[in-house]
Amino acid sequence: MTTATSLGDTTFFSLNVTTRGEDFLYKSSGAIVAAIVMVVIIIFTVVLILLKMYNRKMRTRRELEPKGPKPASPSAPGPNSNRGQQPATVTFTPVDVHMENR
Repeated sequence: MTTATSLGDTTFFSLNVTTRGEDFLYKSSGAIVAAIVMVVIIIFTVVLILLKMYNRKMRTRRELEPKGPKPASPSAPGPNSNRGQQPATVTFTPVDVHMENR
């Protein structure tokens, strides 16, 4: 496209040459960005759905598998080793503290 601009006695010609390919790219750049964003959203959605399905599958597998016996805690060696199954309890009894009057 050629335009002529006249300033006084001097005429300036400027050439604004754009090819159809460049013009098409400028006009479609918004559509390209939108398409890339949509592809990224679709990929994230598919990954999220796959992770949720895997999580559900693993949770049901954990809930349905038989519970094995809990491993016995090793008893402490010593004079009390014969009652290894009884829980050890510690009781504190309050002690009366009397202050001496001076």
